[in-house]
Amino acid sequence: MVDATLAAIAQPAQTDPDAAHRARRQPLARRRYALEIRQHMGWRQQALILAAALLAGLAISAAILVAAGVPANELANEFVMQTFFDGQNFRAVLFQAAPMILVGLAGSLAFRARFWNLGLEGQMIWGAIGATAVSMWQIGPEPLRLPLMFAAAIGCGLLWVLGPAWLKIRLGVNEIISTLMLNYMAANFLLHLVYGGWKDPKDNFPYSPQFRVFERLPELGAGVSSAIVLAAVVALFAWWLVGVSRAGLYLRFVDANPRVAHANGVPVRRTIYGAVLLSGAMAGLAGLAVAAGQEGRLTQAFYQGYGFSGILIAFLARNNPLAATVVALLVAALFVTGRSLQVFYQVPFSMVQLIQAIIVVCVAASDFFIRHRLRRVGGEALQ
Repeated sequence: MVDATLAAIAQPAQTDPDAAHRARRQPLARRRYALEIRQHMGWRQQALILAAALLAGLAISAAILVAAGVPANELANEFVMQTFFDGQNFRAVLFQAAPMILVGLAGSLAFRARFWNLGLEGQMIWGAIGATAVSMWQIGPEPLRLPLMFAAAIGCGLLWVLGPAWLKIRLGVNEIISTLMLNYMAANFLLHLVYGGWKDPKDNFPYSPQFRVFERLPELGAGVSSAIVLAAVVALFAWWLVGVSRAGLYLRFVDANPRVAHANGVPVRRTIYGAVLLSGAMAGLAGLAVAAGQEGRLTQAFYQGYGFSGILIAFLARNNPLAATVVALLVAALFVTGRSLQVFYQVPFSMVQLIQAIIVVCVAASDFFIRHRLRRVGGEALQ
């Protein structure tokens, strides 16, 4: 009896050819569909859907720029030729890319541990404050001043994210709220410093005194800052950590399912702590890269825009360190091109942020098609 039942279940259902023909001839408005979750999709199909989403985002952005007054035949020249094949503009891209790579890596590492670190700007601020404190109080001999600023930036960024990590792991406090709120605290403390005791006494503007020459990130030659080398080294370390080391294997387990990972002996808490603290340290280094590499001092708004860009880079790169490096370079190129459009076509810089948002929305929408499919009720699935 049981064997007969199993045989009946295993036997494929016979479809009525006439019913299938009638379903195909049914008008579109009368057809019924069901939304299903995909169990698996090949990487080629995923890449095609992502590419289509990116193309759609770029097409919408191009239409908006043309409507804003940028000639259509100049778009390729402005975004490709003038940005990547002009020496001065390419150096500007590298200059802009270094902190973006660091915040993108910081976001990627934390997101891999399922920790939504929205406090990248706060950690940047504290990294820059720590480095500036070493300069202001002249801690250590001159040859060691820059390494001490590095250590201070890493330590301050790391400590600023330690609290939200502890609250999340021990008490279950939502890290989105805690890290976001800490951004405001860090920004207001920064204003307290640059409008107060750390204000430059020479001209009374709201920024700290200029760093000395030995306290700034040196140039490699031809106007290229060593900050880009620092970002590349950190990117290689992140790639090794995520792709080669045992910690990276643990991170993949935690990302897939923390409970199952814990049941299989993975040290989930230590893995999350390690990823989050490294994320804060990288964001702190981004603060150092801006303060000691670009501005040459602590300013009141050096961090603005980097938090959103870091999240955007991590999202577009799917938390892959090497992909985050490439995406950060492209986002930096978008910023440099945006300034050029602002000068030559009077396009507001907020248009650049709008383009970023459009691309993010399109890529996010593509995730829906990767994870779901429409199946016609009684018919074949629509892939």
